[in-house]
Amino acid sequence: MDLTNNVIIHKNIRGTEFIQFRKLLEYPNLKHCYTMRKNNINVQTKNGDKTELLYSYKKVAEALEIDWKTIVKPYQTHTDRVEIVTNVDEQFEEVDGVITNKKDIMLCTTSADCTSLFIYDDNKKVVADVHSGWRGTLKQIGKKVVEKMIVEYGCKPEDIICCIGPCIKKCHFEVEEDVMEMFKNEFSYTNKIDEIIEKGRVSEDGVQKYNIDTTLINEIILREEGLKKENIIDSGLCTVCNSDLFHSYRADKEKSGRNGAFIGME
Repeated sequence: MDLTNNVIIHKNIRGTEFIQFRKLLEYPNLKHCYTMRKNNINVQTKNGDKTELLYSYKKVAEALEIDWKTIVKPYQTHTDRVEIVTNVDEQFEEVDGVITNKKDIMLCTTSADCTSLFIYDDNKKVVADVHSGWRGTLKQIGKKVVEKMIVEYGCKPEDIICCIGPCIKKCHFEVEEDVMEMFKNEFSYTNKIDEIIEKGRVSEDGVQKYNIDTTLINEIILREEGLKKENIIDSGLCTVCNSDLFHSYRADKEKSGRNGAFIGME
């Protein structure tokens, strides 16, 4: 299945399949991709075993023509913590957003339904890689990344591009009342709750379900920070609907692997 459209390009380079954003490909100094599950690409450490992770790193590095040892991936725990990366030897615990203005550092975050944000300011030459799961979205981690880029590097919001990777969409992000209320309380100020939250099905045991649009939330908070509408670009792909192509925790549960979001500058 070819996913290529007016927003993304689907590539297969020597057996490594991934998507890239047309907008980010406009900048020759940028390298980026969002990996797929084909050919055992699984950007994950299992029980301390890094075999699959290193295999995936090397396959991605080969496809992007970079050194796999330049990849920097934080240990993500659904926080809103954002850190600056200055060299490839740094390690980050409990961090879900990383930013750098250094060349030859390939940022990486991983997900399996959570939202990946690829962020770039060509004027200041700054990139950011963000893992924004539903908890991170609730904490507005995307907003905090943009704020840090402004403070640390003097970035202007109107210069910043954000591409939203494949993730669980409203069609499959189903929650119960407790989580729904958290989103309702946090984002009621937007006056778009009816768009963000939709009353869903009633389960067999009589529990009311709700569907939440985390992509829309990220778009709203980025617009509030001053990003231009045309610079917020959604892949439009649901990882659950396309769980044959992407790792999806909702679809595969504990057996799920992880997709990798990679971005860096040459």
